[in-house]
Amino acid sequence: MTLTASPSASSVTPLALALPWGLRSPAVARRIATQWLEAAACARTADAVLVVSELVTNAVRHTRGPCLLTLTDDGESLDIAVTDHSEELPDVHRPASGDQRGGFGLEIMRHVGDSIRVVPRLGGKTVHVALLVRTPARDRRSPP
Repeated sequence: MTLTASPSASSVTPLALALPWGLRSPAVARRIATQWLEAAACARTADAVLVVSELVTNAVRHTRGPCLLTLTDDGESLDIAVTDHSEELPDVHRPASGDQRGGFGLEIMRHVGDSIRVVPRLGGKTVHVALLVRTPARDRRSPP
């Protein structure tokens, strides 16, 4: 596992966390994301940690390689992204049905996230979930 950049109160330095494939990776991702989000004073920490957990769990469940979690807060929205080594793209627009196994993580992300997009790439993909995080406190810090 590799961790780069931790936030300070005056910056929005992205978090990049390389995770090995393994059943412990979602828990590690949740713990480190929680610390980063709390330090960044994210208004939607609970929602963000849920999305992190679902994205990393999907990467572990559907691939056999490492993944990269990135969190980027630009003051307006939080981009939560997981890059993995599977070229199989999830159908983010198809609701889960009660008679299938799995698929409920994407359903959760559709309800919690403000947008979901999948960016295919050679040798894998990146799934992005955006959460709007703009708060009045952040608005006051910005010039009019």
